[in-house]
Amino acid sequence: MNLYILFYKRIWWGDFFMELLKFIAIISGFLILLFLIGSPAKLFKLLGHGAVKLLIGALLLFFLNVFGHRFGIYIPINLMTSAVAGLLGIPGLCALVVIETWIV
Repeated sequence: MNLYILFYKRIWWGDFFMELLKFIAIISGFLILLFLIGSPAKLFKLLGHGAVKLLIGALLLFFLNVFGHRFGIYIPINLMTSAVAGLLGIPGLCALVVIETWIV
């Protein structure tokens, strides 16, 4: 019976140290990620700016499609065209029109 208790305690201590090792690995990974990216507020601010730029690009494409319909200009609104129009602004919108008109 003593051998069983020792074996049981060894497994329990092994599980304890394994869980402690997992905990230390998770905390250290989180700290390394925090040092590389910066504060979480900075990350959310960057994501928010990106989302606003995509929305502005989609609106620019929408108005281009509404007013450009008379001239036969149609640019599909998807993630890539919204990103180009949103990040580059009016020059990006003009580039999309040139690509659609003469290249495609």
